[in-house]
Amino acid sequence: MKVIRAVQPLLPLCEHVLPSRLAGLSIALLKATALEIAILAGHLLLYPSGISQERRATATDPATPSTLPETPTTTHLPTQPKPPVVLLHGFIDNRSVFVLLRRSLAQHGRQQVESLNYSPLTCDIRTAAELLGRHIEEICRRTGHPQVDIVGHSLGGLIARYYVQRLGGDFRVRTLVTLGTPHSGTRVAPLADAHPIVRQMRPGSQVLEELRLPAPGCRTRFVSFWSDLDQLMDPPETACIDHPDLLAQNVQVTGVGHLALPVHPAVATGIRQALDQSDTPVATGAQAGAQTGGLTVA
Repeated sequence: MKVIRAVQPLLPLCEHVLPSRLAGLSIALLKATALEIAILAGHLLLYPSGISQERRATATDPATPSTLPETPTTTHLPTQPKPPVVLLHGFIDNRSVFVLLRRSLAQHGRQQVESLNYSPLTCDIRTAAELLGRHIEEICRRTGHPQVDIVGHSLGGLIARYYVQRLGGDFRVRTLVTLGTPHSGTRVAPLADAHPIVRQMRPGSQVLEELRLPAPGCRTRFVSFWSDLDQLMDPPETACIDHPDLLAQNVQVTGVGHLALPVHPAVATGIRQALDQSDTPVATGAQAGAQTGGLTVA
């Protein structure tokens, strides 16, 4: 009876706090779901425009910034040229998902931004990673930059990580930003296992076990954005990178779903900041894995 009496004063508090927290979560979930539906509708309209590969810029392309004549009194501080940014889409998607992010990067000084399409018929992450490597070698030859930055959404981030970790891509990739990527595997939509590449995104798959292997000396910096309301990551924390050999930072996004990650302006700001901080030394090993950040967009 003493125990019951001790608990009884807490009951009104629990009855008040728990429903309010659940209500707050429900409202955030409703907002995120409504945003996902709106983004999906807009993306379906843009999808046909991104089916073909984009035209590559050349030295004489109007999209390439021209060199303006300078007056004798003009002075400029020396600046380090920024590497090209490569955007890699997710499963059954194409480059059209990055329309807004690409515009945001261009408006803030990233003049060389390229989106790569891989075939929706791709059935193996390793094969897609090899193709990505060939694309990046071509970009480096064409632009004259020895390295690139990559932003990968969902499966695109996993393909890029495999290239970096398992195919020597850390020599070419300075920073890899992943958005809602199942680094530890996701259990969502078990009926989708009919597709081989979905099975590779399951916990314990051979590909994910390869990514758990030691990667000593990996030179690429990783920044993983994960959302607490990501409906395609089960559990949501599977989009975090946890590897003792990687220079990694996990950034939690609050208030958006899976489709909103490459679209939301607040996330775009976080991506730009992550790319701009690539020249800043970061911790290694277990310390790097412990680095976290937060981004609330709701």
